[in-house]
Amino acid sequence: MTAQSTEARHPASAGFHALTDAQALSTLLDAQMSALTAVRAAFPALEQAAARSVDVLRAGGKMAYAGAGSSGLMALADSLELAGTFGIAPDRTPLMFAGGAAALLHLTGAVEDDPDLARVDLAQAGIGAGDVVLCLSASGTTPYTLVVAREAAARGATIVGFANVAGSALLDLADIPVLLDTGAEVVSGSTRMGAATAQKAALNLLSALVGVRLGHVHDGYMVNLIADNAKLVDRAARIVADISGVSRAMAEAALAQTGGAVKPAILVARGQSPAEAKAALAESGGHLSAALTR
Repeated sequence: MTAQSTEARHPASAGFHALTDAQALSTLLDAQMSALTAVRAAFPALEQAAARSVDVLRAGGKMAYAGAGSSGLMALADSLELAGTFGIAPDRTPLMFAGGAAALLHLTGAVEDDPDLARVDLAQAGIGAGDVVLCLSASGTTPYTLVVAREAAARGATIVGFANVAGSALLDLADIPVLLDTGAEVVSGSTRMGAATAQKAALNLLSALVGVRLGHVHDGYMVNLIADNAKLVDRAARIVADISGVSRAMAEAALAQTGGAVKPAILVARGQSPAEAKAALAESGGHLSAALTR
């Protein structure tokens, strides 16, 4: 792989414009699936990144995200989901996105080249020693992302760098480099496709593993979710009923006693008082499995 691998020509690019609809879709899907295979090679780095992120979050630090353009959108999608899925407070997972909210409505390229924007965003996110920053850039050379990474590192933060080009600047400066070696795109240079697909999958795996290790997943259930809409209220009741083995009505009654918190509601449904459930979870470090076996 060269420094320009994400800009190189894909073997399927020649004549792509002349393919039938079905052929074009098949070619694009094959390229997406091929890009996903690059994630498996990054497992050791993802494991290391997850372990560091868990330590940081347990200690009260932040697991921040940074990126521009398509990479920034992948970071945004992951960071926004953590509160609803795992109950991790949004101020613990800040996002630094080149151009801010305005860029979400109209992506512009110039903002990713502005180092001052990166410095302002870093200061506003309050990143410092004891935090971890997940920095994403397909090329590994995006100025905005590199400035965030360098200056966050200077503040004492751990840098996890996600890039799709081996030997790129972001991977070189990262404490934990995550190479997603996806190569060329069928639509040359359009890293919103294979490169971004691999980035999103890698972030999905990383954040899910973090949730598990923090004790926010039990038997595949989101036991630390924040039920802030009808769908999640229904899901919370089903989780409590399924894990505790009680009726839906009893699960809802338990949730009413715990203010909608799923983990203690499961213990309440099993016969504990809300105070006993709270104490059991505190003793187990928030891990439901240990609290259930007490």
